[in-house]
Amino acid sequence: MMEFKNAIGYIRVSTEAQAADDKYGIEAQKEKILAYANDNGYNVVKWFCDEESGTSDERPELNKILYDEDISNPPFEAVIAFKSDRVARDTKLYFYYLYVLEKRNIKLLSTQEVFPEGDFANIYRALMLFVAEQERKNIALRTGNGRKIKAAAGGYSGGRTAYGYKVDNGRLVINEEERPIVEFVFAEHKKGTPMLTIADKLNDLGYRTRKGTKFQNTSVRSIIKNEPLYRGMYKYGDMNWVKGVHEPILKDS
Repeated sequence: MMEFKNAIGYIRVSTEAQAADDKYGIEAQKEKILAYANDNGYNVVKWFCDEESGTSDERPELNKILYDEDISNPPFEAVIAFKSDRVARDTKLYFYYLYVLEKRNIKLLSTQEVFPEGDFANIYRALMLFVAEQERKNIALRTGNGRKIKAAAGGYSGGRTAYGYKVDNGRLVINEEERPIVEFVFAEHKKGTPMLTIADKLNDLGYRTRKGTKFQNTSVRSIIKNEPLYRGMYKYGDMNWVKGVHEPILKDS
């Protein structure tokens, strides 16, 4: 009968990767790790998950595994990740994590890569990380180009929606609950009402921001700044305004 050893399951998901249709979210990674553990004689006793965006190397949950002595109860002999690049994309950083764990006689395992033993193991790991990093850059390039092409045609290309709009099936549509606020802001702005006064009036009417807080002059300014969008134009990032395909909120001249 196989004697199971304790292990920790480490999961990392990136909002950037999810936006690029990453099929391996939290539950998918967890399923792969559990299957690997069962096949290789490990019992996952704890889970740690880092959620990040962009290219940040901050991994607070991984740092707990590396440095927090409290998590060693019960003791564990391995850290299992879905893939090596989920631990770190940067090769130097990955090998630093590997060094810290191996000093404590803890293995760093991957469900998707089988590393050979001996001197060749680290060379193979480095090669796999390099390939993963190149693919990540290619995905980012393809995704970015696709968004720019869509934006150039006036279509919604991702990112936070402006006040007064929401996303429905990948399209920018009017948020009917927020529409009156946008219309009120521009009606007052047309009369020359100061932004702070507009904010006070919105608050007096009982309106609140998406975060549930009171309107400030800065939140009114951000709405006014997006006037081209409310008149049917669209832009993505640093691109110029183009005619959008969404319905404008402001239809007066």
